[in-house]
Amino acid sequence: MSSILTNNGAMVALQTLKGINSSLSKTQTEISTGKSVSSAKDNSAVWAISKVMESDVKGFKAISDSLALGESTVAVARQASETVTDLLTQMKGKIVAAQEGNVDRVKINADVSALKDQITSVVSAAQFNGLNLIDGNTASADVLSSLDRDSSGNVTASNITVTGQDLAIGGYSAKAAFTGSDGLAADNDDAFGFSLDGTGGTDDDGTIVIVDPTYAAGDKISLTIGEQEVSYTITADDIASTSVEDIIAVNLKSAIEATDAEVSVDYNIANAGTLVITNTGTESVAISGQFQNAGAGGLGTMAAIDVSTQAGAASALGTIETLIDTAIDAASAFGSVQGRIETQADFISQLTDSLKAGIGSLVDADMEETSARLQALQVQQQLGVQSLSIANQAPQSIMSLFR
Repeated sequence: MSSILTNNGAMVALQTLKGINSSLSKTQTEISTGKSVSSAKDNSAVWAISKVMESDVKGFKAISDSLALGESTVAVARQASETVTDLLTQMKGKIVAAQEGNVDRVKINADVSALKDQITSVVSAAQFNGLNLIDGNTASADVLSSLDRDSSGNVTASNITVTGQDLAIGGYSAKAAFTGSDGLAADNDDAFGFSLDGTGGTDDDGTIVIVDPTYAAGDKISLTIGEQEVSYTITADDIASTSVEDIIAVNLKSAIEATDAEVSVDYNIANAGTLVITNTGTESVAISGQFQNAGAGGLGTMAAIDVSTQAGAASALGTIETLIDTAIDAASAFGSVQGRIETQADFISQLTDSLKAGIGSLVDADMEETSARLQALQVQQQLGVQSLSIANQAPQSIMSLFR
């Protein structure tokens, strides 16, 4: 039965053409985006999985940066440790030469002192981005190494712990070196502080009392008066005297007087090791102090090495062996952890590539298949249009019945 109201052939052709156009639109989207799943409506499950994996890839990129930073930091510490080892080995050669009786030990001792200074310089400079792993001030540092996702989707961070090594020469010990007049005893860094007012008088009595916590040669007393810094390093001759605190006080007094600080300094003879500081200016002056123990630090015993005498040269021979072992152990520890960081960095790089490949297999379009499908759909579209055109002409044939 033919009808001018209902054209079943046209409706079938139209629905077929709509389906072809929808498939063609999807195929063209795949070609333009390169993805078979570009949004959640394409395949919600696959899209969700791909987005989680993409976030992990982004996280691993940050981890790669962290590992690169950590590797550089450890590399600096390792190189510095190896340099210190080399310098100590050179020092050992000097010490061995000093064992001979017919040598100029004074000149050899000068060379040894220069090597000490160089080692101190290396240790101080061995920092990367402000972190120094060999000066004894860093117990450990964590390097972000991985993100671990469990079966429930929970994510935790993993770290590689780098243990700091102590190659410092001298440090701040718990000895109470001296006290300030405000009653503040030395703290863990052996520092105290007080201030003098700006009227020429004192908030306190401006008194510093030097005490003897069993000093050793190389120990250092430092004072900061306003913006002026003074210090005195204790010698072996000072230790041999019966009044080391008096010697320290007198030398600090001379050092203060040689500065531009607007204060006067008096040595209190009645009380051993006592200095009385008075503000002579119109501005307030802050005073603080520290005691540095030469024997502290992983290489602290190096400060006492003195080969200017036969006895000193003989004693230094045993000391230098211990110091070399300490430096070798530090370099070895850093070398081990640096190798671990490099291995982890390589693994993270490979893991990131694997994740990217996995994401691609889930959401990327097969361009060869898509190209073939596009050609087929374009042909189907042309045929669909032709079919619809034919179906739309069917009612015209009914007109012939009325002629």
